[in-house]
Amino acid sequence: MESVTTLKRDSSLARSQSLELARRVFEDQARALDAVGAFLNDEFQEAVDLILACTGKVIVCGMGKSGIIGRKIAATLSSTGTSSFFVHPGEAYHGDLGMISRGDLVLLISYSGETDEVIKLLPYLRHIAARSVSITGCAQSTLAGASDVHLDVSVPRECCPNNLAPTTSTTATLVMGDALAVALMDQRGFMPVDFARYHPGGTLGHKLLTQVQDVMHPVPSIHEDASFADVVHQISEGGKGIVCVLSRDSGLVGVVTDGDLRRAIEKSTNTECLTARDIMGRMPVTVSGNTNLHDCEILMRERKLTSLIVAEAGRPLGVIKSFDA
Repeated sequence: MESVTTLKRDSSLARSQSLELARRVFEDQARALDAVGAFLNDEFQEAVDLILACTGKVIVCGMGKSGIIGRKIAATLSSTGTSSFFVHPGEAYHGDLGMISRGDLVLLISYSGETDEVIKLLPYLRHIAARSVSITGCAQSTLAGASDVHLDVSVPRECCPNNLAPTTSTTATLVMGDALAVALMDQRGFMPVDFARYHPGGTLGHKLLTQVQDVMHPVPSIHEDASFADVVHQISEGGKGIVCVLSRDSGLVGVVTDGDLRRAIEKSTNTECLTARDIMGRMPVTVSGNTNLHDCEILMRERKLTSLIVAEAGRPLGVIKSFDA
């Protein structure tokens, strides 16, 4: 029994130590990122300007963990308006250099700034006069000195207990890549609809590229002098919990929802004398058929609505529900 109690106590202590260590990792990396951000200088804007001026593609190169971070940076750039792809420096030295052309800009990543496979690319880049930006943790390194612009991501130490495994340094490199992507988005005026073009399969892309006229539901209509019983019948037939109310000249003047029916029943002792005009909500919020789902979602959230009437020239065309957006 005592050994079981001891094991439980030791296990609880180990979990406590793990949590404390995990929190320290977050704190150490946050401090390191703050320090890297604080030391950003004009070279960052120079890097942004170089990329904006690039007439080709942005080629990202890095070995090991830097290469993994480089792949993510290339993917982020490509999805935010800067055409980019990753080239493995080892493969480049064995034939893939043909993927890099004179008009390209090469983003070289090496925390030490002395990674042999990356350094070997420099003569070829000079030969084709390709511009380069390096991201390293050593401003005095070979790579930093050979590139057109150097971005410093030096950190005091890795959060690895042995100060060996790339941890804090790779996080700083990743955030530097994100900072470049965001700055480029701002300079290019990159909008949500542009993002959607590169992400048509994603939820946001679907909402930004889909117009309500493509997904709206038929909505029943009645005239404003219709009886209460007619209103109930039309809402039931439509199956969307809403009916449009039209004026004598068939213009949209209001809507009646399930909620309006319930409120009318609660307030009236004789619903038979009620007409659609008596219980409708006036001036419904409408959208045009070419409005995208993303804008509808924002509008419904801001107005706390579950339905939007799709209308053109004051005539109802259909209804879009919150679950559609």
